[in-house]
Amino acid sequence: MKLTLLPVVGIVAGLVAAPLSAPLAAGAATNLDGVWRMDGYGTIVAIDNGKASLFSTTSISCTPAGEYTQTGDRFTADEEQAFTVRGRRDRAVMHVEGNVGDKHLRRVAKLPKLCTEPGATGPLAVFDQFWTTYAENYPFFQAKGIDWNKARATNRPLVTPGISDDALFALLSNMIKPLGDAHTAIRTPNGKLYAGARPGTTLPTPELEAKLRPYIEQTALKGVKYTSYANDRIGYADLPGRIGYLRVIAFLGYGDVPDYNAERDTLNATLDKILTKERVSGPGKLRGLIVDLRINGGGSDQLALDLASRLTSKPFFAYAKRARNNPVDASAFTTPQPLFVAPSERTKYTGPIAMLTGGSQMSAGETFTQAMINRVPRPVRIGENTQGVFSDTLQRTLPNGWEYILPNEEFRTRDWKTFDGPGIPPDIRTPVFTTAELDGHRDTAFRTALKLLVR
Repeated sequence: MKLTLLPVVGIVAGLVAAPLSAPLAAGAATNLDGVWRMDGYGTIVAIDNGKASLFSTTSISCTPAGEYTQTGDRFTADEEQAFTVRGRRDRAVMHVEGNVGDKHLRRVAKLPKLCTEPGATGPLAVFDQFWTTYAENYPFFQAKGIDWNKARATNRPLVTPGISDDALFALLSNMIKPLGDAHTAIRTPNGKLYAGARPGTTLPTPELEAKLRPYIEQTALKGVKYTSYANDRIGYADLPGRIGYLRVIAFLGYGDVPDYNAERDTLNATLDKILTKERVSGPGKLRGLIVDLRINGGGSDQLALDLASRLTSKPFFAYAKRARNNPVDASAFTTPQPLFVAPSERTKYTGPIAMLTGGSQMSAGETFTQAMINRVPRPVRIGENTQGVFSDTLQRTLPNGWEYILPNEEFRTRDWKTFDGPGIPPDIRTPVFTTAELDGHRDTAFRTALKLLVR
């Protein structure tokens, strides 16, 4: 699940992973009690007496990150995504419900010493943990031309014992601002927030949605009935000429609790109402479908693939996912995991798609678009580049209680490209919600998509 500090749907905590790898699924179940270190992700999972305690680690720190209750191989906690752990002897796989990709665990003898004694406190400890977490996990320093060691040399001398919270917050924020990364953020318990973004883009927020949805209804749909579903995260309208309009502003928040299984049920029930037999087959079926993702705050990659599974009759490759896996070598990653879209057994739309994209589309909203590149027929992307953030986020807590996030993964195409940073480009470039568009009451991307599908 794409866990950010300010998506349209809000904050959801928890680790994420995907179906269990076949080699570890075979054979007798392992007694899971013990201490497990995750490949990549800087995480320790300690299981004992029906409980799992998670720890976020760096080479200089270890921070408790949640406690889960065990039932068989499944672990649950209030307001968190459940996960399973299965394995044999010294190897295991974690699958957290709602995302794609396995997380592999290796049994270790005991908790690291840093996890068994009080950690350092004070402003310098805050700075060092923050800097070290990025140094050991962030994959994109070289691609973005950032010298992280220089950032440490420049800023660490400014962290005095008496530095104010405001000054320390500003210092940490300014360190990550040049990354231009919407999966980087820091927040204090009283709600003070800094969140990154690619320059020239606007992040998806409830305020932006409140402004632009009425505009879309008035300017593009022009009075056509628009029906909302799933807590207003999904909307649909039938356009003249048997063209459908499907708008998705998040892959999360369809229900009231962060539970993937419940979210998936709501998504499928919603799509059952939208992708009716009349719309997907027979003489009155849709001639084309516009999928509007121009405002999309992300959420669950698996929910995104669940939607993709309702838009194909043939399986196809989605992307390969890997995580940074060496604290001192930014070029070392876990083994890439290929992920695929499998056609749903429910009603499906398999015809032409025009996909509207833009800079306020991020995270799972982008992994959906990346996956759909391999659909046949391939959707035509219209609009502007997406935001350019694909990784799950590591969620961490500093010694003073501040929360921060950062990415540590890559999502690669079949030909090994990554869109991190610039985002996925459109096939047909048009303005998206620019001042000129809004002032002129135009939606050029929508109009272009409509012309493409009705010709």
